[in-house]
Amino acid sequence: MTHPIRPVDDHDEPALLRDQFRQLLRYRALLAAGVVVGLLGGGFLALSGDDTYTASGEVQVRSATADPFATGASADKGINIGSERQTAVSDTVGELAAGTLLKKGDDVTARKLLIGLQVTNPPNTLTLRFSYTGATPEQARSRAEALANAYLAHRKARTEESIDNMANGYRAQLEPLEEKRDLLEERTGVDGDDVSSARANIIVSISELSRKISELKALDTTPGYLNKKPVAPTEPAGAGLALLLGLGAVVGLALGLLLSWVRLVFDPAVRSPRELVRSLGAPLLGTLPRERAAVGTLLAIGRSGSRLAEEYRAVAFRLAYDPSFAERRRLLVTAPRGDNAAAAAAAVNLAAAFAEMGRDVLLVEADLRTPSLARDLGPAAHEVRPPRWAAEEGDRSWPAGGRSNVDVPGSGAFALVAGATADNVPRALTSASVGRIVAEADRPGAVVIVLAPPVLSYADAVALVDRVEGVMIVCDPREVHRSDLERIREIIGASGGQVLGALLHPGRSRLRRADRRPTSARRHSGGGPQGPAVDEDAPEVTGDPSETMGLRSFTLPGARR
Repeated sequence: MTHPIRPVDDHDEPALLRDQFRQLLRYRALLAAGVVVGLLGGGFLALSGDDTYTASGEVQVRSATADPFATGASADKGINIGSERQTAVSDTVGELAAGTLLKKGDDVTARKLLIGLQVTNPPNTLTLRFSYTGATPEQARSRAEALANAYLAHRKARTEESIDNMANGYRAQLEPLEEKRDLLEERTGVDGDDVSSARANIIVSISELSRKISELKALDTTPGYLNKKPVAPTEPAGAGLALLLGLGAVVGLALGLLLSWVRLVFDPAVRSPRELVRSLGAPLLGTLPRERAAVGTLLAIGRSGSRLAEEYRAVAFRLAYDPSFAERRRLLVTAPRGDNAAAAAAAVNLAAAFAEMGRDVLLVEADLRTPSLARDLGPAAHEVRPPRWAAEEGDRSWPAGGRSNVDVPGSGAFALVAGATADNVPRALTSASVGRIVAEADRPGAVVIVLAPPVLSYADAVALVDRVEGVMIVCDPREVHRSDLERIREIIGASGGQVLGALLHPGRSRLRRADRRPTSARRHSGGGPQGPAVDEDAPEVTGDPSETMGLRSFTLPGARR
């Protein structure tokens, strides 16, 4: 029995990610191109860039203090290290450093000097690290040291300026007090105790202001210490060739994945078996392996140790126990579009697999445009007498004109009604003879398999769906499009049929396809040993389904519906 198709769980994130990653790996050329571009970019940056050198020095910042050894004295009193870092990269520090360097013969502007400077602050410290990148080791060392010393000089000058301003402010308060004190001294003997008391208060205020001025003058204004003097570097700064190549490879791989994802988004082809099942609305019957021994041969059943034959047998067993197929025992094998060789091989091997099961199998080649089964099977097929009803009616046209038996080594035989070119293909497919042949599946133990041209290239398969309800699609997952599968499902469903499933084949290489083109062209043009020439007055094949749909007869005498 068949199980219902389990719908894709949109919330199955791990499975979806695995599927998408596998789909990205299909575009190996884009991944390889991205890695190559990344490696070339990394190598170019490593070889074309000029060598630069970086020298670093460290400055410990401290605040002005009266007694640095006093208990409870804090070195970070009043220091905002973020503001100090901004001061270190200011134009004022740059101009001071440029003036110092000019005296040493290094003529550089403050703006250009600050371009190579980077000031950082290690966490939880009062240290500023001055790093300068220059063209030579000595240039990097001298400029880093000049910038660090310029910052210390600027900070010392700013501290001294603040002390002077505060001292001047105290002196401005002190002058009127001293004048008032002198006036009170002149009146000491006149007013008595009141004057003496006021004079004493003024003297106290004068003493307090004088003490503050003295404390300011006694402050230690050292702005900080150059704990680590810059030294000339011995090796160029920046990433080396190996590191740049590694980074280039990583960036290139990311670029390749991005390009693959974009290609995947706009790729109309079926990207996974899960998507094929969802688009077609039918289960996946099997996936054919690639076999080198199968090149040039049509029958895989009968070859010992063939993985391809075992896959065909598995598909036949699955169909045999499918209720939809077991009820009518009729199977229409076709491809979406393009080459029908894979569908022909699947029809022949499924017929051989059913013959192995002891079924009475009839294979009908309904490809009347490029018939090839009789030639491809070669000596394995030998003609037998036509059926009794065809002999009684004297009908020698297709499909009543001839029948062959195909011997399968070690597996038995099945009957073949080979295709033949017809002047009016739609009328031949809707004839009463086709209905009688398809009706042979009603006999106990009989199976009828019909091979039709690609369903989207011609309407021949659609014309047969009302007689052969079960349809199997044989396709290459790398070439079939999701829109094609959805259209096939709609066409077959509207025609009264049912898609039993899909059979995937590995496809052919470009060389083999090129080798087959002249043969296909000869089949279409006619002439030569490949087959008779096509009549020039025959109706033109346009591939429009209405070409056959309009001529379909829905009541056929002798055919059991």
